[in-house]
Amino acid sequence: MALIRHRAAAGSDVATRLLYSSRSYEEIIFREELETLASRDASLEVIHTLTRSTPEGWVGYNRRIDAEMLREVSWPANENPLAFVCGPTSFVEGVADALVGLGHDPARVKTERFGPTGG
Repeated sequence: MALIRHRAAAGSDVATRLLYSSRSYEEIIFREELETLASRDASLEVIHTLTRSTPEGWVGYNRRIDAEMLREVSWPANENPLAFVCGPTSFVEGVADALVGLGHDPARVKTERFGPTGG
C-alpha cells in the first residue's frame, strides 16, 4: 500500500497494476482507498482475487494467485516490467517463482515477506 500511496503523492502516471488477494470482499484491506485512487487515475488498475467467499454477482477472480492468473494480468516478460510481491513467505516465493517461470527477469522481481519470526 505504501508504494501505491507514494505513487499517488508523487503524481506518477507510470502504468501500474495491483493484483490483490483477499479471503473475501469484506476483508480487502484499504478497499475504499484503492477504489478512490484507481477511479482518479487511469494508469492505476486494481485487480482482486477472492480465495474463500465471493459476494453475489462477483465477476473477478475467485482463486489463489497462480501462474495462469499472473500470465493473464501481468505485463509480458519481454516488456521487462518491475514486479513487487508482498505477503507471507510461502506466498511470496510461489508468486516470484511463477513470475520467473513466465520469463520475468529475477532481478526485476522485488519481494517483501511478512509473518512470524523467531522460534
